[in-house]
Amino acid sequence: MENSATHILVIRLSAMGDCALAVPVLLRLIKTYPEIKITIITKEFFVPIFKVLPSSQVKIIGVDTKKEYKGFFGILKLGRELKKLNFNQIADLHNVLRSKILRTQFSFSNIKSAKIDKGRTEKKALTRAENKIFKALKTTPQRYVDVFQNLGYSIDLEEDVKLEKPKLTQNIKEIIGNSSQKLVGIAPFAAHQSKTYPLDLMKKIIEDLNRKNYKILLFGGGKKEINQLEKISSTYKNVISIAGKLAFKEELKLIAHLDLMLAMDSGNGHLAAMYDIPVITIWGATHPYAGFAPFQQKEKNQFLPDLKKYPLLPTSVFGNKEVEGYEEVMRSIDPEKVKNRIVEILNS
Repeated sequence: MENSATHILVIRLSAMGDCALAVPVLLRLIKTYPEIKITIITKEFFVPIFKVLPSSQVKIIGVDTKKEYKGFFGILKLGRELKKLNFNQIADLHNVLRSKILRTQFSFSNIKSAKIDKGRTEKKALTRAENKIFKALKTTPQRYVDVFQNLGYSIDLEEDVKLEKPKLTQNIKEIIGNSSQKLVGIAPFAAHQSKTYPLDLMKKIIEDLNRKNYKILLFGGGKKEINQLEKISSTYKNVISIAGKLAFKEELKLIAHLDLMLAMDSGNGHLAAMYDIPVITIWGATHPYAGFAPFQQKEKNQFLPDLKKYPLLPTSVFGNKEVEGYEEVMRSIDPEKVKNRIVEILNS
């Protein structure tokens, strides 16, 4: 599609992992079509995720949907303000009520739009208990690609395009210190308990990695998590808790310099994958087949529970559903195997 005046409004308000999964798609889009402009609207907190994209083609607007743009009339106000940007296409990568209202507003202005197909029916079939259809579904990045395809743009996800690594700030350097140790990020928590690896098993992995003299950086947020991570870090020589010590934009810069990230099915894994960092993920109630695995990570980096012992897995797309008898599924994942894969990657 050749149009030097093309200006695309991209809508992706949340969540962290979904925003991060959009970055490699958008990066390939602007590299393939250097003549287009993109304006991204997202929640204010997620602006740093998209700030990694070249500012020459990409503008990011953080919006507060809980205050200034709250409710139906708040979204209408947002639409009126966005109209001043003079975009001529909309790529709705979210497809929720707020974005539907915005699309409807602009449908009267001859602005072409395309929206993501979330595949709700097939995801329901993947996670239901009876008549489960257990197969790999289209990935979220591919669903984003389809949106742009519907607008007339072809994007090759296999194209070798990488983000530039940002420089570490002095603040970051003071926290992590100076050494030649390999940097291993570990994000041991997730939004839901059903996809959080038991902390006693995670400590075994941390203990083994500590003995191998890697520098381990613990990521998390919230008072409870910060306290737990501080306690762990105080136990081991080579472990540092990052939680609560850096602004989110600084955390992103640090993640870009890791040698490996270990995470749950959660946002931190996706943030690392943006920078082509090897990511190990540990899965519980959810499953990579739903399409949310970190971008371009190897299948053997994904550790799953015993599906023979727990045949109803996955029981949820997002991990927000609890199934009786499935509370301990992640204990079937051997921490030794996870640790061995980490060491294998770091030694390769």
